[in-house]
Amino acid sequence: MIPYGKQHISQQDIDLVVQVLKSDYLTQGPKVPEFERVLCSYTDAKYSVVFNSATSALHIACLALNVGPGDLVWTSPITFVASANCALYAGADIDFVDVDFATGNMSVDALATKLIKAKEAGRLPKVIIPVHLAGHSCDMAAIHALASQYSIKIIEDASHGIGGHFGSKKIGACQYSDICIFSFHPVKIVTSAEGGAAMTNSHEIAEKMRLLRSHGIVKDTQHLLRPDEGDWYYEQQDLGFNYRMTELSAALGISQMSNIDAFVAKRNELASDYCSQLADLPLMTVTPIENSHSAYHLQIVLFDKDIDRKQVFNSMRAANIMVHVHYFPVHLQPYYLSLGFKEHDFPQAEAYYRQCLTLPLFPDLTSEQQRFVIDELKRCL
Repeated sequence: MIPYGKQHISQQDIDLVVQVLKSDYLTQGPKVPEFERVLCSYTDAKYSVVFNSATSALHIACLALNVGPGDLVWTSPITFVASANCALYAGADIDFVDVDFATGNMSVDALATKLIKAKEAGRLPKVIIPVHLAGHSCDMAAIHALASQYSIKIIEDASHGIGGHFGSKKIGACQYSDICIFSFHPVKIVTSAEGGAAMTNSHEIAEKMRLLRSHGIVKDTQHLLRPDEGDWYYEQQDLGFNYRMTELSAALGISQMSNIDAFVAKRNELASDYCSQLADLPLMTVTPIENSHSAYHLQIVLFDKDIDRKQVFNSMRAANIMVHVHYFPVHLQPYYLSLGFKEHDFPQAEAYYRQCLTLPLFPDLTSEQQRFVIDELKRCL
């Protein structure tokens, strides 16, 4: 089976993880802060806080921006459910902004219209979470300009996006956001087996995320209520969580980051081949917007309306090609239907879902495998 995504693990990766296994620390050692420094150096963000998953990072990001009961968060309906769930974890309400059909990313026009209506209704969101689907950046300058008019905070869900650029800045620099989230799941651009990170340029936000990541516990004597208790003493000063990353994951992440630019270059090369080889088929390839460079986490195509996507999907799977669909709209998930969302709420997202298909794309995909995928897709169509 040719997977739609797959990690690349080198001997260097294995050696560094084995070094940690032989060291004195498996958790809460030197590799986690080292990984955070590597991420800051790569993105030019001032602060990085790593977590055991991007879902944990999204949750803590909401809490760090003081999202809670009575607040409202908006995100995209074309995403993994964690982008919306994080607001609910914090006790807030969730809503969605429709997407641009051609990209699957949050529509600036839909956002502008929704903000005007929300202002008139007296219920603006506290936070907006745009999602960089497939590694393609949203128009963050336009989204930031709109959010600024209404004093709304922004969390970029860049779970797909590390290694990409918007304008002259790398995704993760937080030029147009308060916090930016990365995922290091195995099929992502770089992996830590599981893991995530929150990037920010705010010292206050970073410190709050560090506190909440580890049970809300403080050990530094200058911040203790009882600083004279003794070296054994610690205080829980907030209701936090055990969302810490292990030393093993951090070591793997550090090693993987040394190859990130090569990974992204290979993904873009494969994506370019797909774009040229599929040009004559009844579909369009989802490509990044102008003034951006994508990390190309996913290769997504959009079929013409009259194509039976399910039949193509089944035929490709039968040929041992693990195509996929990213994503079923979050607002149509049964849990979200129970919250009051319904079909036709976000028509562009629903149209996008009906016509999209994800093709294999990962650095180790060979030219022969890619040719087989393209030939089989042509045969199916």
